[in-house]
Amino acid sequence: MTRRAEFKLGLFVVLQFMFLLSLCSSEEFLPQISPDTSPQPFLPFIAPSPMAPYINTTIPKLSGLCSLNFTASESLIQTTSHNCWTVFAPLLANVMCCPQLDAALTIILGKASKETGQLALNRTQSKHCLSDLEQILVGKGASSKLGSICSLHSSNLTASSCPVTDVDQFESAVDTSKLLLACEKVDPVKECCEQACQNAILDAATNITLNASEPLMDNSVRISDCKNIVHRWLATKLDPSQAKETLRGLANCKLNRVCPLVFPHMRHISANCSNELSNQTSCCRAMESYVSHLQKQSLITNLQALDCATSLGTKLQKLNITKNVFTACHISLKDFSLQESGCLLPSLPSDAIFDQDTGISFTCDLNDNIPAPWPSSSQSSASTCKKSALLLSYLAS
Repeated sequence: MTRRAEFKLGLFVVLQFMFLLSLCSSEEFLPQISPDTSPQPFLPFIAPSPMAPYINTTIPKLSGLCSLNFTASESLIQTTSHNCWTVFAPLLANVMCCPQLDAALTIILGKASKETGQLALNRTQSKHCLSDLEQILVGKGASSKLGSICSLHSSNLTASSCPVTDVDQFESAVDTSKLLLACEKVDPVKECCEQACQNAILDAATNITLNASEPLMDNSVRISDCKNIVHRWLATKLDPSQAKETLRGLANCKLNRVCPLVFPHMRHISANCSNELSNQTSCCRAMESYVSHLQKQSLITNLQALDCATSLGTKLQKLNITKNVFTACHISLKDFSLQESGCLLPSLPSDAIFDQDTGISFTCDLNDNIPAPWPSSSQSSASTCKKSALLLSYLAS
């Protein structure tokens, strides 16, 4: 069987994550990590007894002061709680949890505008509504720290600096037919290359900023705030599942453009990998130690792994490490994501799934034994579109 055939038949597999609820921090749940060319499945928790209740949901204490109808978005909220599940929320934050939470808020606010005619809440209501939503999510098993994990504030529910919140005013200022045509059916792959919907959203946001009576020093902030208003209006015109698909697709275009990992200092690598790789053993030991630190940070997508490989390689080259240490030390794309499973998440939007018997599971791209590419000048500036093609070429080789 060729590698391409293996890719078509076995790209996505479900990696089951089963765990017991605890008050411990997420760091305590992580395994001791060491890079391994043949990683074993990552099962950090022992499954609970079939006789014991797996999920301990709680009844949320709501303020009674929020006008949003959370009950009407039960399915959306349930998906969000799974994607932001307790200790896994920090690990899935960048790819799954926070994009889903943002999409859920956008859709719920869009729905509400059908009754109120407003695409934003005032400051008082936003505080009550955000608190209520967090209580509901925690009651369904989500992390209690979503505010800090996803940088979520009550201002996210307001208009912030955008001057337009009224639906009628929005529709008179924007070419809504053009906007809907571009965003009604978004192909998550083509959109990241062609950016048809993203450009239409930018045009709409720019148009409604013209209604502002007071200029800002940095108009890009206002345009960004108005993009949120455009997203909410779009959510009123699409059914919830279609709106979710569109918003998550747009978010993935953005997140796949950059590496989300934080790179600490590289003095140890520099000391052991210079001089034309005179001591490969000590160099590879230093590389493995460094990469094992990166692995603890997050689960990332296959395209993000390409970004991370490029970022790390470029930093090493700036330290005058000219030899391809990725090849010499057998560094693969999977080495940039949480071990020991070597799990790279798909570059397309995906959700975690809860099963009463097996717990939380999500789809991993485990056809990822792909050598990390040593960066060239053409790679470092590659678009998401080109990186997708690059990844496929590695799989085919």
